[in-house]
Amino acid sequence: MSEAAVEVRPLTVHTPEEIEKVKNWINTEEYKEKNFAREALVVNPAHACQPLGALMVATAFEGSLPFVHGSQGCASYFRSTFSRHYREPSAATCDAMTEDGAVFGGQANLFEAFENAYTLYKPKMMPVFTTCMPEVIGDDLTSFIRNAKQKELVPEDLPTPYANTPSFNGTHIHGYDAMLNSILKYLTEGRRIEDKCTGKLNIIPGFDGNVGNLREYKRICELMGIPYTMLADTSEVFDSGCTGTYNLYSGGTDIEEAAESINGKATISLQKYATASTMKMISSNYAGVSEVMPMPFGVKKTDEFILRLAELFGHEVPDELKAERARAVDAMTDAHQYIHGKKFAVYGDPDYVLGIISFLLEMGAHPWYVVVSRATKKIKKEIDALLESSMYGKGCTCYINKDLWHLRSLIMTDPVDGMIGDTHGKWAARDAGIPLFRVGFPMMDRVNLHRIPVVGYNGAINLLTMIVNKFLDIRDETDENQWFEMMR
Repeated sequence: MSEAAVEVRPLTVHTPEEIEKVKNWINTEEYKEKNFAREALVVNPAHACQPLGALMVATAFEGSLPFVHGSQGCASYFRSTFSRHYREPSAATCDAMTEDGAVFGGQANLFEAFENAYTLYKPKMMPVFTTCMPEVIGDDLTSFIRNAKQKELVPEDLPTPYANTPSFNGTHIHGYDAMLNSILKYLTEGRRIEDKCTGKLNIIPGFDGNVGNLREYKRICELMGIPYTMLADTSEVFDSGCTGTYNLYSGGTDIEEAAESINGKATISLQKYATASTMKMISSNYAGVSEVMPMPFGVKKTDEFILRLAELFGHEVPDELKAERARAVDAMTDAHQYIHGKKFAVYGDPDYVLGIISFLLEMGAHPWYVVVSRATKKIKKEIDALLESSMYGKGCTCYINKDLWHLRSLIMTDPVDGMIGDTHGKWAARDAGIPLFRVGFPMMDRVNLHRIPVVGYNGAINLLTMIVNKFLDIRDETDENQWFEMMR
């Protein structure tokens, strides 16, 4: 049969009128009601899967080579997501399970990959975490890793902590938590010494794709004269600078310091929901004080963080930090009229969302819609309480276990002035004709935002500046008055 005789027919033909009708219908209250009634479908969720969170932790220690027990495609997805967000290489190895592994188990794959990875890359640690396939078939990582060491495929003393991180359960913050818990338990085993104190603060940033935030935490500690160990430090791993030479193991928390963290003076996590099991383990096993504090977004939460550090270590708040606070308050005073009373849709990880809400309420803005995918009633209760604590939270609503297609229905039927969250909200923001302020992970369509802190007093200024100037840009670019803001 010749090519000319072949006729390709589309299965369904829609007229331009039908297409336009549907485009308008999905913006209605009627469609919103149907959208919120769905149960078996998720569209554009505001989260990623567990192994991706595990990779962030597994990368964040000195000389650590993350090991993915699962398919090559999964490992490529995790690595590409980090590479696109940070615009840096993301190292990890994988045992590339295929159909054979699904039938016979993945031990043979793990054996070969363990031996190859250690021979080629000589890591100081190989944290192992799983994807869907080995979790579904029930692979036993404890015996797999033990058997690999008995066969001398890797040295017996090579740290090989592992975490079960099925993609079909939980989110990236749960994978982060599971992997961090496993690494710290592994490294600190047998290292607790009664009456020994390193005098250090163990600071856990949680799942945070903003290396500027991590550096801000470290800078604050240094200004206050507080010795610290940052547990799971990605700041130099994913932002090491261009020297002309690629270093596979750039940065990361020193393994010996991580092992000694069990004898620290205090341990503070700055993400409650991303470190739940880790902090439970630390409170049981570690010396010193252990507590969870909210991310220091805005002035009030930063005050609480700094005053707590001063109390724990008996240090005065330095004049430099007091001056930074004064500048933040001044900046907020200068710009409050441009953000006061505006409505925002906020989405993302629960710890980040709580921080952003705190900042907006301080500025007299309304976190009108709050969406957290894969959340619990406990998270909703905490968000609702925060909203109720301010007059600017009146009328605002928190939605848990909803996705960004739900959020689109909300902003199309009851508009807001802007959205705050990661890159994946851009389609809803485009449809609604409102700006998206990119905060969180991932941010794949803008550059350098992951280097600009949004926590601390400087972070408050940065966040305020980004939001207000975007609103001013829009007004200036669309206002017929060429003298906009030039004369008052």
